[in-house]
Amino acid sequence: MAGKRFVFRTARALAAMLGFVIVSGMCGVLVASFLVPGAALAGTTVSKSISYFKSLPTELAVPTPAQTTRMVTADGKLIATFYAENRVRVPLKQMSPFIRDAVVAIEDSRFYEHSGVDTQGVLRALASNLTRGERQGASTLTQQYVTNVANEALISAGREDQVVLSGQKSVGDKLREMRLAMALEKKFTKDQILEGYLNIVFFNRIAYGIEAAAQYFYSVPASKLNLPQAALLAGLVNSPSFYDPVANPKNSIARRNQVLAAMLSQGKITKKQHDAAVATGEGLKVVPSKQGCAAAAMAPYFCDYVTHLILNNPAYGADTEAREQKLYRGGLTITTTLDSRLQEKAQAQVDATAGANPAKWGAALVTVQPGTGKILAMAQNTVFLPQRGKFDTQLNFNVDSQDPDGNDLNGAGGFQPGSTMKPFTFAEWLHQGRAMTEVVDASRREYPLGFRWRSSCGKVLGGYSTKQRKAGLEAADDLQNASDGYYRKMPADYGLYNSINTATFAEAAQLDFCGIQNMVNAVGLHSGLDGTPINMHQLGNLLGGTGVSPMSMANAFATFAADGRYCAPIALLRVADVAGQKLPGQAQECRDAVDPNVARGVNKALQDMLNKGSGIYINPKVQSRVPVAAKTGTNNSNSATWVLGYTTGLATASFFGDALEGQQRPGRNLTVNGKFYSRIDGYMIAGPQWANYMIEVARLYPAAAFPKPPAAIVAKPVPKPPPKPTPRSTPKPVPSPRGSASPAASASPPARAND
Repeated sequence: MAGKRFVFRTARALAAMLGFVIVSGMCGVLVASFLVPGAALAGTTVSKSISYFKSLPTELAVPTPAQTTRMVTADGKLIATFYAENRVRVPLKQMSPFIRDAVVAIEDSRFYEHSGVDTQGVLRALASNLTRGERQGASTLTQQYVTNVANEALISAGREDQVVLSGQKSVGDKLREMRLAMALEKKFTKDQILEGYLNIVFFNRIAYGIEAAAQYFYSVPASKLNLPQAALLAGLVNSPSFYDPVANPKNSIARRNQVLAAMLSQGKITKKQHDAAVATGEGLKVVPSKQGCAAAAMAPYFCDYVTHLILNNPAYGADTEAREQKLYRGGLTITTTLDSRLQEKAQAQVDATAGANPAKWGAALVTVQPGTGKILAMAQNTVFLPQRGKFDTQLNFNVDSQDPDGNDLNGAGGFQPGSTMKPFTFAEWLHQGRAMTEVVDASRREYPLGFRWRSSCGKVLGGYSTKQRKAGLEAADDLQNASDGYYRKMPADYGLYNSINTATFAEAAQLDFCGIQNMVNAVGLHSGLDGTPINMHQLGNLLGGTGVSPMSMANAFATFAADGRYCAPIALLRVADVAGQKLPGQAQECRDAVDPNVARGVNKALQDMLNKGSGIYINPKVQSRVPVAAKTGTNNSNSATWVLGYTTGLATASFFGDALEGQQRPGRNLTVNGKFYSRIDGYMIAGPQWANYMIEVARLYPAAAFPKPPAAIVAKPVPKPPPKPTPRSTPKPVPSPRGSASPAASASPPARAND
C-alpha cells in the first residue's frame, strides 16, 4: 500500500514538472513571437507554435460596449433610461483614485510593469496549481479586458451561446487571450486599458461598469467613491455572486478587507486609512436601476411615443431588431421637445380631473407650440403598468394608432371631435370671400338627399340627409342644435362662438366642399385610426364624425395661433451617440397653410367663444391672464368632450370621455370627483381641465395679442350710392354701422353647450 502511494506521489510530481516545463515553454514561445523573428526559432514544436500565433489577429479591435440610452426633456430632465446592460461610460479622470488603486492592487499588482502578460504571475500561479493542487488565476487586467471585450462583441452580435467564461477556457483560449492582450498593450496606454476595463466589467445583472455599480450600490457617481466603497466594489468583480454585499454581506466584507490589505502592503493607502476603512460596515444605499417607459421618471406615454418613433425609423437601423440594438445598447442621448414644467402641470391636472375613477373615464392633455410643432406636454389620467386601485392602460390617448407608413404608435386612435371641427368650415367661409358677420339662415333644419351641395373637384357627397324619417334609425328627424332658440338667422361668427349646428350647415350649403376638404387637409387633420384624410364630403364630418387624436387637433388649432402657419408635430430635438455624433432626429416641417387674415378671423371668433359664447362658463381667470381663444366640442352621445384652446405661444387639446371602449358608453348619468352629471359637455370637465392648466403655464411662453382681422374679413363693405348733386347746405346722409348683428341675434343670451 505504501509502495502504491509512493508511486502515485512520484507520478504526480513528474506530471507537475512536465506541465510546468510545457507551459513555461509556451510562455517563452509567446514572448518570442513578439520579440524574435520566426526564422531564428528552431525546432518543430516551436515552429508550429509560432505558426499558430501568426494565425491570430495582430490587433484587437475594441468595440464600444453596450451603454445606457438616456431620454431627456428639452430642459435636460431625465425621462427614462434604456439598456440591455446598465452601463454609463466615464473617463478615468472621473473615477475615484481609490477605485483605480483598489482594482490594480487586488487584480493585477504588476499592471504598470508588464506588457499584457505577467510571466512571473503565470509561473507563480502554475507552480502553485501543480504542486499544491490549488486554482490560482494569472490573468492580468489587460487579459481580463480582452475577455470582456470578446464576450461583449459576441453578445452584441446575438451569439451569447459562444461566450466563454474564465473557468471554461482551454489552453488554446488562454494562449489566444495572452496574444491579444500583448497586442492590445501595443495599441493603447495603460490608463486607456484600465479605463476600458472599469467601464466594461460586470458587477451584477443591472450594473455593468464602475459608474453604474457606484450608483446602484451607493447612490453616488464613480468620482465620489470613498475608500471602503471602492475596496468593496474592487473585490466584487472576482465573483459578483459570492461577494454580493446584499446577498452575502459577510463574504463581501471579508473580500473588501482583503483588498484593503493589498492596498496597504503596496503603499496605496496608509495604516490609518486602512484601519478606518476596515472599521466600517457595508454602508449600502442600493437604488435599483429601472429602465424603459414603464419606469419613466415622468411622461411615460410621451416616452412610449418617442420610443415608437425611434423603432419605426429606418435611420436607426435596417430592421426593428437593429433599431432595438441601437436604443438598448447604443448609449444614445435622446433630447426631446418635452418641457418638464408643462408636463408636471399637465399630469397634475389630469390626475385632479379624474385620476382614480372606477368607471375608467379618460382625461388627457397635450400641448404643442405654434410655429414649431414641438410637443411640450402629453399627459393622461392612467398608469402605464397595473397598480392596485389605479386606472391602467398602455394605450396613449393623445396620439394616432399608427404613423403614416402604417407602423404602430400604440395610440388609442382618436375620438370624435364634435363641434371642435366647426372652425374649419368657418375658416373656409372666410377663405371663399365671405365675412365673419355675414348673416346665414340657421333656421333651416332639413337638407334632403336631392339638395345640391357644391363640389368642384368632382367628388360626390356621401348619401346623407339631415331629414332621416326612416324606421330603425336612431337619429333625429332633422338637424338639431343642443339648445332651442337658435333656429333663426344669425351672423356666421355668432353661429361659431355659440356652436350652432344649423349655422355651420348653412355656411356649408353656400361653400364648395372641395375648399372645406382642402382647409382640413391644410391643417393636418386625419383619421386617428389609419391616417387617411377626413372625408369632408361626408356631411357628418362637418360636426366631427371621424375620430381624430388630441395631438392632431392641438396642432391644427396651433395653425390658427401661428397666423396660418402649419408645422407638423415633432417630439425629437436631437439624438446623439456615445461619441457625440448626431443621428437623424425629426426635421421641422412647416408651411403656410391658411391665409393669415383668415386665421385672424377665426381667432377673433374663438376669443368671443370664451367671452360671450359656449365657453362663457369655463374659468374666466384664463382670459384675464393672457389673450386666449378656444372652442368647445361634444359628440352626439356625450362620450367624447373637448376644449381646444390656445395662445400665440401654446395650443392645448383637453379631452374627457370614454377613451378605452370606442366611445360606446354615453356620457350621461355619471359621477366624476363626487359630482353627478346628467350629461357632460365640453365646457363642463374638459373646459376647467384646460383652463386650470393654461392658467398655470400660459405665461411660460410668449402670449401676444392676436392680430386683428381686416375690416373686409369682419364685414363686407356696404356699397355707397353714387353721389347726387345737393345744395351745399344739405347735410350728408350718415351710413348705417357696418357689421352690425341682426336685432334678434344681438338680443339673445349666450348659448349653453351647443356642442
